[in-house]
Order: sequence, then C-alpha cells, then structure tokens
Amino acid sequence: MSKNKLGLLFGISAYSLWGAFPLYWPLLEPANPLEIVSHRAVWTLVFCVIVLAATKALKSTFATLKRPTVAIKLFLSSMLISINWLVYIWATNNEHVVEASLGYYINPLIIIGFGVIFLKEKMRAWQWAAVAIASIGVLVLTFDYGRLPWIALALAVSWGSYGLIKKQLGLGALEGLAIETLISSAFYLSYLIYIGIKGTGQFGHGWGLTSLLISAGAVTAIPLLLFNGSTNRLPFTTIGLLQYITPTLQFSIGVWVLNEDMPTARWIGFLIIWAALVTLAVDLIKSSRSINNSIA
Repeated sequence: MSKNKLGLLFGISAYSLWGAFPLYWPLLEPANPLEIVSHRAVWTLVFCVIVLAATKALKSTFATLKRPTVAIKLFLSSMLISINWLVYIWATNNEHVVEASLGYYINPLIIIGFGVIFLKEKMRAWQWAAVAIASIGVLVLTFDYGRLPWIALALAVSWGSYGLIKKQLGLGALEGLAIETLISSAFYLSYLIYIGIKGTGQFGHGWGLTSLLISAGAVTAIPLLLFNGSTNRLPFTTIGLLQYITPTLQFSIGVWVLNEDMPTARWIGFLIIWAALVTLAVDLIKSSRSINNSIA
C-alpha cells in the first residue's frame, strides 16, 4: 500500500472512531460523567505507559516534566482536556449530541481566531468570510436554543486552547497524552477509590461494564495513534478536510440514530455553519495550491 493510501486509511479510521464516540459513552452508564472521565484518564495512562515502554520511550517522555515551563503548560493542557472530556461525555449521555457536533464544526474557526490573537497570524479573505458566516450561524442557533450554545462553545474553546498549548510544546501526541493523564490521574484515581469504598462506583459491578470502563483507555489512545500515522503521511490540506468526518458522524448519530430534536431554525443554523466550513475548505485548498506552486 502506498504512503498516501495508508495515511488516508489511518486518517479516515481516526476521525471515524472519534465520530462514533456518541455510541460508546452511553454504554458506560449508569456510571456518571465524572466516573467515566476518571476511568478514561487512568486507563489511558496505563495504555500509554505500555506503548511507551514497548517503544523504549518511557524514560524520555516523563523526563520532560523536569522542565518547569513545560510542566506548567502540560498541567494547563491536562485541565483543558479534562474539561473537554467532561463536557463531551455529559453532552452525549444527556441527549445533546447534535450540539456537541456543532462544537467540533466550529472548532477550526476557533483555531483560526486563536492563531490571529495569540500567534499574530494574518487571516486571508476567505477565512474572514468563513468566520463572518459562522458567526451568523451561531447567532441563529442561539436564538433557536434560547441561550448561547454553551456545550458547543465549551468544546470548541477547550479543544482549541488545548491545541494551542500542544502546538507550543511540540511534544508527540502519545507522549503528551501520557503526561497529561499522569498529572490528572492523581485526582481521578483518588475519586475512583473514594466511590469504590463508598460503594457507589460502577467498577466491578458486572464484567461487561467493567470491561467497557477499562477499554476506555484504548478507545482514547488508538484514534490518536492512527491520527499521528496519518499526519506523517498526508498533506495538511487533506488532514484539514478529513477532520469534518468526526462532527458529521456525530451530527448524523444525534439526528438519525438518537432522534434528537431538530426544528427548522436549528437546521438553518447548521446550514449556515456548513456554508462557513465550505468557505474554509476552499481557502484551505487554494492556499495549499499556492504553497505547492511557490515550492515548484
């Protein structure tokens, strides 16, 4: 299989698995979102340690914690990913999958905004147009919901902020995830021990649910490894377009599998958001061609 085809396979697999998450997290009920996130963090750490040990990268990975600046940024990224996980799992287990998908639709626009504000990057005309169109879409959805779509905004801002910190760190995805879960696992493991002693935890109450709670680690890390494999083999443009697989699958599950309410105004809001993303995709393709031509 060629390098591009293998990268495409990895990329589609990663984004498809992320898109299917709304079908997985409800299987872990009656565990509450905090218990699910706690198991997710602890078992992800276990999975990462096993992989890093197998690849002889364990010592070098945790050695990065000796650098104070890096340690502080990893602490912040650990808090942000925890917020993202908690909001997302709460949303998927409380019939807000469609709004969660909106968060990942508008995430590329949040990232562009962060690039302008924090990295002093300049926006191109098509990007300005995409942001303007998306802003209209968010206003329509705010009117429809009768409130700001806080789930979508919390997911987009937390993931965008997380990505900004990770970009500055320059660590590998698996290495970063291992350290982040190590930092947060002190709290999460304490919480799991507490609810275990109290008798309110779900771990050990049936082999099926226990197995699913343990597998949350692999479910978290495997798409990340696939994503890493795709980014090493595919052009940035392709990765940029593939990312829309995830929210599209989430949206489809929310509407046609879980039958969440979609009034006309909500459809209009999403159509406007999709128009913004088409605009962004056009800019991505055009800018990629310009780069390739200048290199040639």
